[in-house]
Amino acid sequence: QVQLVENGGGSVEAGGSLRLSCAASGITSSTYCLAWFRQTPGKEREGIAQIDHEDNTALAESVKGRFTISRDSAKNILYLQMNNLKVDDTAMYYCAAEPWCRLLRSVLRVDFSYWGQGTQVTVSS
Repeated sequence: QVQLVENGGGSVEAGGSLRLSCAASGITSSTYCLAWFRQTPGKEREGIAQIDHEDNTALAESVKGRFTISRDSAKNILYLQMNNLKVDDTAMYYCAAEPWCRLLRSVLRVDFSYWGQGTQVTVSS
């Protein structure tokens, strides 16, 4: 059973930084994708950053140059370093995982089977 547990959310002023982490367990497939999504009330969940088992990455245009996705394969932890945060980045952030997956041509995937419980990020002006 795949389990994902996020940490690191909080409140920060615009221009500040936060690092989210997601502890992943139970992924036994040789290929997989890990991702960060975010959602605000009344809006669809938005994929913002993804990485696969070969460290191929994909980023949404809205976060390029500000957010970095990475993983520690030894510890099975996914990270999202968020710099120069904006008020519009305020959202609930979710970690997601999809076994038997690889990223192609830096295209963000939408189909993920496993989700964490989410962690809130609030950016104030």
